[in-house]
Amino acid sequence: MRTPLRTSKVAITFAVVAALALAGCGDDGDDESSDADGKKGSGTASTVELPQLKGETVQVAAVWSGAEQENFDKVLTEFEKRTGAEVTFVPAQDPIVNFLGTKIAGGSPPDVALLPQPGAIAQAVAQKWAKPVGPEAKAQLAKNYSPGWQQIGQVNGEQYGVYYKAANKSLVWYNTAAFDAAGAKEPKTWKEFLATAETVSASGVTPVSVAGADGWTLTDWFENVYLSQAGPEKYDQLAKHEIKWTDPSVTQALTTLAELFGKPALIAGGADGALQTEFPASVTQTFTGGDQPKAAMVFEGDFVGVNIAQTKAELGTDAKVFPFPAVGAQAPVVTGGDAAVALKDSKGAQALLTFLASPDAAKIQAAAGGFVSPNKALDVAAYPNDVMRNIAKALIAAGDTVRFDMSDQMPQAFGGTPGKGLWKTLQDFLKNPKDVAGTQAKLEADAARAYAG
Repeated sequence: MRTPLRTSKVAITFAVVAALALAGCGDDGDDESSDADGKKGSGTASTVELPQLKGETVQVAAVWSGAEQENFDKVLTEFEKRTGAEVTFVPAQDPIVNFLGTKIAGGSPPDVALLPQPGAIAQAVAQKWAKPVGPEAKAQLAKNYSPGWQQIGQVNGEQYGVYYKAANKSLVWYNTAAFDAAGAKEPKTWKEFLATAETVSASGVTPVSVAGADGWTLTDWFENVYLSQAGPEKYDQLAKHEIKWTDPSVTQALTTLAELFGKPALIAGGADGALQTEFPASVTQTFTGGDQPKAAMVFEGDFVGVNIAQTKAELGTDAKVFPFPAVGAQAPVVTGGDAAVALKDSKGAQALLTFLASPDAAKIQAAAGGFVSPNKALDVAAYPNDVMRNIAKALIAAGDTVRFDMSDQMPQAFGGTPGKGLWKTLQDFLKNPKDVAGTQAKLEADAARAYAG
C-alpha cells in the first residue's frame, strides 16, 4: 500500500510583491573562484569548503529539461571543478517519486534527487529512501537559510531536504506591445483583471494564455484565487484536508475562476486549445508576434523568465509583470520550490547538498535567469535584471500571509500526478466550468482516497 503523505502546516511566508521595478539587464560581472585545487578559474568566488572527490561519480535526478536543466548543468560543472567528482544528470519523469521507486527497486538510485513537493520528501523518508542531511550541509543551511525554509525540508524534526530553488507563483506576465496597442493597464484586482482581458480582446488580441495541458498550472490558478478569497487559515485547512472540497469556500473559488474559464474568447485557442498547450508554449506564444501575439498575458511563476529568454522579447521592456490580482482583500503570494535530498550514504551526495546550500551554487543559476533562490546570503546583484532582483527580495523578506503551493503539500496521488486527482479534475473543469458542484464532488472523492492512503 502506498504510504500516505502527511505534511505539517507549511507557513513559509514572504512579503507580497508590491512593486516590481521593470528594467533591462543589469551588469553582473564575473568573480574569480577556486577550483578543485584551490586555484582561480571557475567564475564564482568560493565561500564553502568541499571535499576532494576525484574518482567518485555522483548522479543527480530532477524533472527538469530545456533551459532549466542547461542552467543547472552549469552548477554541476562548477561542483565537478571544485571536487574532482564526475557528475551525471539523470532526467526524471513526473511524478518523480514513482520514477525513483523504480530506480531504487532496480538497485540503481541516484545519489541526489530534486523533489518538488514537501509531500514527496515525506514519502521518501517513509519509504526509507532519504538520508539525513550531514553536518556540513546543515551548517550551510543554518548560515544561509531562514528557519522557515529549513523547516519545510524537515520530516519529524530531522533535516532531509535542502531547498535549492524557490518560486514566486503569483505573477502575471504580459506583452507590453499588445497592452499598449489596446490601451490596457496593469490590473490590481480580479475585477480589473477581467476588465483588462475584455479590453485586450476588443483590440483583436486574445488576452490570456493558459497551459491547460499541464495540470499543475491549473492548480496554481486555483490556489491563488483561493488564498486571496478564502484567506490563509482556510487555505491551510484545505491543504491538510481538514475541510472538504465540497466546502462553500471552494464553491466560491471555482465560481470565480469560471469567470475566466467560462469565456473561451478570453483564452488562447479556447478551452480545447488551452488543454493542448503545454507550459513552455503558453509563454512563447505570448511573447512572439510583436503586438499581435496569440495571447497578451500568461500567468505563472518567476521561472517564466527562462522561457521568455527563448524568444526575442526583452525582459523589462517587451515583457513585463504584475502581481496576481487580489480576489479578496489582499493579493495572494503562493510559493513553491525544489529540495535536494540524498538517496545514498555517500560523500558525493553530502558534498553536493553542502554546495547547493551555499550561495556559490545559487549565484551561478541566478545569473542565468529564470531562477530564484531562498538563500538569504545570495547577493541580489547576482540576478540579471531588476525584475528578478525584486522578486528575489520579496521572497527573502518575511511576511505573514504567503503560503507554500497547496498541491505540493498534498498526497502526490491527489495533488501531483498527471492525469489524476486535482490536475485531471481541474483540466475537466477548464473544459466545463459550469459544473462547479460536479467538480467539487470529484475532488472530494479523490482527496478522501488519497489522504486515507
